[in-house]
Amino acid sequence: MIELIPAIDIIDGKCVRLTKGDYGVKTVYGESPADMAALFEDCGFKRLHIVDLDGAKSKHVVNLNVLQEITRRTSLTVDFGGGVKTDDDVRKVFDAGASMVTVGSIAVTAKNAFAGWLDKYGADKIILGADVRDGKISINGWKEDTTEDVISFLEYYVGKGVMNVLCTDISKDGTLQGPAFGLYSSILKSFPHVNLIASGGVSGIEDIVRLNNEGVPSVVFGKAIYEGRVDVRTMIRNVAGMTEKH
Repeated sequence: MIELIPAIDIIDGKCVRLTKGDYGVKTVYGESPADMAALFEDCGFKRLHIVDLDGAKSKHVVNLNVLQEITRRTSLTVDFGGGVKTDDDVRKVFDAGASMVTVGSIAVTAKNAFAGWLDKYGADKIILGADVRDGKISINGWKEDTTEDVISFLEYYVGKGVMNVLCTDISKDGTLQGPAFGLYSSILKSFPHVNLIASGGVSGIEDIVRLNNEGVPSVVFGKAIYEGRVDVRTMIRNVAGMTEKH
């Protein structure tokens, strides 16, 4: 059964969503991310994905206070990403109550540092962020594209012990036009034992059913909730009744 993970993206302490990572195309969905997190927990979600968009843009963690409020008010298992660049950033995120840290840019620009965090905190605590545009890894809040091919990038880190991979197709993110099924299929074919977390483009329950049927272990989604495309309580009940396809 696929794991459902709602997303909260934060700018200026507010709950927002972008389209294709464009900071100029921003919609505010709530003044209080903590209130939104509490609502998600009340609906029956167990996990939460938080993105510090201010942090991603400024290249250092910004919204630790929001993370602290969410982890204080809920019992959700939280993973946090955005602007995590240093040992101190990682420590502060864990100290603020996150169960996992998602790291993308540093895995490209400082591979030894990322590998060190894997060793120090364990592969169950570190999620490799693989943000993809046209098959290549993008970094620093999707502002910089690299020449790193996604499959070779993942092959390197799976060899280093990575277990959890959050993969976002930037062209799909926030569009409500459906996930990058082909991308996820190719990743699962290459790395069948990785816990792949699909992200970007989910428009409704049909997309989640298809991801489940194609063997994707987890999915992050946000805009489909905020835009009323899904009834989350019904979705959780339906997903609980799915039979995982192997």
